[in-house]
Amino acid sequence: MSFEFLFRLMGMVIFGIAGAFLGIDFAEVYGGGSFYSIIFSATGALIGLILTPYITTRPIRSLRSLLGRLSAETLFAALIGLVSGLLVAALLASPLSMLPGILGDTFPFLSVLLFSYLGISLFIMRQADIMGMLNAMRGGDIPDGAGGGSNWSKMNRTILLDTSVIIDGRIADIAATGFLPGTLLIPRFVLNELQYVADSPDGLRRQRGRRGMEVLSNLQKDPNVMVRISDIDVDGVREVDSKLVVLARQLKCPVLTNDYNLNKVAELQGVTVLNINELANAVKSVVLPGEVLRINVIQEGKERDQGVGYMEDGTMVVVENGRDVIGEYTDVSVTKVLQTAAGRMIFARVAE
Repeated sequence: MSFEFLFRLMGMVIFGIAGAFLGIDFAEVYGGGSFYSIIFSATGALIGLILTPYITTRPIRSLRSLLGRLSAETLFAALIGLVSGLLVAALLASPLSMLPGILGDTFPFLSVLLFSYLGISLFIMRQADIMGMLNAMRGGDIPDGAGGGSNWSKMNRTILLDTSVIIDGRIADIAATGFLPGTLLIPRFVLNELQYVADSPDGLRRQRGRRGMEVLSNLQKDPNVMVRISDIDVDGVREVDSKLVVLARQLKCPVLTNDYNLNKVAELQGVTVLNINELANAVKSVVLPGEVLRINVIQEGKERDQGVGYMEDGTMVVVENGRDVIGEYTDVSVTKVLQTAAGRMIFARVAE
């Protein structure tokens, strides 16, 4: 039995009793005996059954959902602003109460509302500066750059993780290097999708899902990586990718993924995307036409007399006339560098 149903029953009883008393008073004025009492009681019970959730459980649920979308920094700043506003209102309450007539009765209450609102708004707007100041007072290092507040915010940002990037596995190595400052946030619906993949009847999908669970476990065990699993959800959205995009917009945080479709959808909606494939391409060695590389040609290419080798970072090198040196380390001269959606490809020929 749900809480909403219990509140409906309670509301039906309370409104029904109130309607009965109202019907009795109405009958004493206009007559009619118990008829009006029964009508008013039934009407009150119906109103209570319908309206009770809208004044009890649903506002509370909406408030919980709103608070769940707010970061800890925002909540902390709002709390400090509220306390500051109440202190200012308390200091002004005594002089305001001395005003003549109704002004002395209403102005203290209005000042509480006004200064509470101003305090919360001001502290939320400057939360990055406040957190940076607290970090400096605590003795923490504030990186050099464009202001302590903004840098603190960047170092303590939240990054949403997609299912595909967890299954990929490279996130564990990247996070361990310290190139992802902040908290890695994994919503419960992403974890549920990962578990669904791990329980798939298809052997390959099941293996990929279990690898993702192992990667997630390794991330949680790493003391240098902050991982948080949250029950935060998005109402009215069913697809996981759509939920991630909406959640990223609400939290104003980036999404870490290697899913091409999610990448494009998020960019169209103004969400920052951290793509691991783009990062992998960015850190690969940069070579220019004319440079000489020494590689091991390991197999034949698709075209006649071609050989294929790989650099240390995994970049494929297609070697013209490299068929004769398969299985050997040889010097090759770069002729062309081609950037594709799958990565960088280098064309070369055996150096003479």
